[in-house]
Amino acid sequence: MNDQTPIFKTSQLEAADAAPRNTSGNPTMGELISARFSRRGFLKGSLAVSAIAATVSPLAILTAGDAKAAGNSAFSFNEVEAGVDETHHVAEGYDADVLLRWGDGLFPDAPEFDPANQSAAAQARQFGYNNDYVGYIPLDGSDEHGLLVVNHEYTNPHLMFPGLVTLAEGEITMNALTKEQVDIELMAHGGTIVEIEKVDGKWQVVKDGQYNRRITAETEMQLTGPAAGHDRLKTNADATGTKVFGTINNCAGGVTPWGTYIMAEENIHGYFGGELPSDHPEAANYDRLGIPEGSYEWAAHYDRFDVSKEPNEPNRFGYIVEVDPMDPNSVPKKRTALGRFKHEGAESIVSKDGRVVFYLGDDERFDYVYKFVTSGTYNPDDRAANMDLLDEGTLYVARFAEDGSMEWMPLVHGQGPLTEDNGFASQADVVIETRRAADLLGATKMDRPEDIEPNASNGKVYVMLTNNTRREADQVDAANPTAKNAFGHIIEIAEADGDFAAETGSWEILLKCGDPSIAEVGATFSTDTTANGWFGMPDNCAVDSDGRLWVSTDGNSPSGTGRTDGLWAVDTEGDARATSKLFFRVPVGAEMCGPVFTEDGETLFLAVQHPADGGDDWEGFGRPSYYEDLSTRWPDFDDAMPTRPSVVVVTKQGGGKIAV
Repeated sequence: MNDQTPIFKTSQLEAADAAPRNTSGNPTMGELISARFSRRGFLKGSLAVSAIAATVSPLAILTAGDAKAAGNSAFSFNEVEAGVDETHHVAEGYDADVLLRWGDGLFPDAPEFDPANQSAAAQARQFGYNNDYVGYIPLDGSDEHGLLVVNHEYTNPHLMFPGLVTLAEGEITMNALTKEQVDIELMAHGGTIVEIEKVDGKWQVVKDGQYNRRITAETEMQLTGPAAGHDRLKTNADATGTKVFGTINNCAGGVTPWGTYIMAEENIHGYFGGELPSDHPEAANYDRLGIPEGSYEWAAHYDRFDVSKEPNEPNRFGYIVEVDPMDPNSVPKKRTALGRFKHEGAESIVSKDGRVVFYLGDDERFDYVYKFVTSGTYNPDDRAANMDLLDEGTLYVARFAEDGSMEWMPLVHGQGPLTEDNGFASQADVVIETRRAADLLGATKMDRPEDIEPNASNGKVYVMLTNNTRREADQVDAANPTAKNAFGHIIEIAEADGDFAAETGSWEILLKCGDPSIAEVGATFSTDTTANGWFGMPDNCAVDSDGRLWVSTDGNSPSGTGRTDGLWAVDTEGDARATSKLFFRVPVGAEMCGPVFTEDGETLFLAVQHPADGGDDWEGFGRPSYYEDLSTRWPDFDDAMPTRPSVVVVTKQGGGKIAV
């Protein structure tokens, strides 16, 4: 590697925009939507293809005229004006306070954040970088005292470290990281568990909380489930194939009914470098996941991230990690039964018979929607009895049909094509190569499945599909006339008989996203949605205790949509269905993550990730953003401080439920 590289390691959106890794012949979601609506006779003829066309069909243009008024919206607030600037904005009548910033101390002995003199030892005692998933676990059932669990997805070194970026002859380059800087990155990954409480109406961190913990890329973890101990997981450092150090690229996640913290390992491919021979037994497996990409520089300093030296190490990442937050000395467990792919999250719900269902998205263009159903049942009266439920169960992948039906196909060794003849000698091989197993079953290729949220109030499941700009021209037809889905859409699933553990169900499109004023985009927001209310690129979501859907976004930009990312309230029921309102927006360059509510609905936690990661397309800045020259110094607005990813807590002025 040269001592300089002319790239910034910026948003994970760029990593997801790489060439598609799914070369199977399985039908795409766009093709199914196209065929479905053609069969139903909704579409006559076709529309001209536009470079900005975004959704899978122009059906929205026809249905928009019939959209019902949104006078019965479930949400009551004056929405924020969409736009772009240096700070965050929340709806009138609400406070949005910064609760935790990158570098904030989490323990009484944690050093003060000093961005010019960072160290791995300090970062290990401080809040990590790029907070994504946020979960709240009440202590003693309280909505005013509990544990905040937060994933730290990845790092942006050009925003973190001084002196890393140089300008020469008008070209911007980023110097290679030192080992010390890589060590800081290792400590800035992982997750945080921290006690918080509400005092005099304001939330604050409890630094001496007995449960406070940092989980990093060096934390010892146990591999469990069908792949544990398999030869494909054994390395020079671990001959047993059951112990691994660290978790990386933790995107969304979840909190289980028994109060454990779920971390989802997503874009693991970027951390591995080196070269694997084309005839190596793992070559095809790794190619399906884009390994090694080498966008991180960890392999330059640590052999375990160099596939030429530790070819099995990548098989130890890409899982769902379960952590017991009530025991800060517990060993986190990578639950291999839930499959290995680019996990976006793992939200769960208890089914009718007591089994627990986890919904899982594989965040890459043309990849799949999954769910996992435990074999055992949840015992609300015995927490210990639930602690290994995730080691046994059935992993399913979704196939969506043209007629609006769907099936969940089990990924079980010995069933269908998942046999030794196809390279699957056991269930361990099935979960290690989940994507290839799903390919063989004929799963439906989706447009970047991200967060998937079950709703106990109405029995529906909401699938966030962020976008798919890699859709080729030969995949379009009269009902699907554009080759790019730039703004994404949201699928609503109804499981058969309202049973989340069912193996069949039905599906509808809740929303096709983008600007509804541009006919070719084909967005389906209701006619009551204002110019501020529409959005593109749905990513994370939350269902509050009243069953209302909230959607956060990743990818809105000054040049793309004329607005930053944010949090939108989306009606799903009645006359107001498909009405969206902007509640919160982030600073320039940032992504909106981690919406979660307390059970009483009076507190909303949000994660503002990678602020200032951009700004060259914003007229207020107009040039690349890096440590010495940032498009925003949110949240401190101090020239001595860099921009800092942060968790924000939103409450209603005077108290009460949010958006009521």
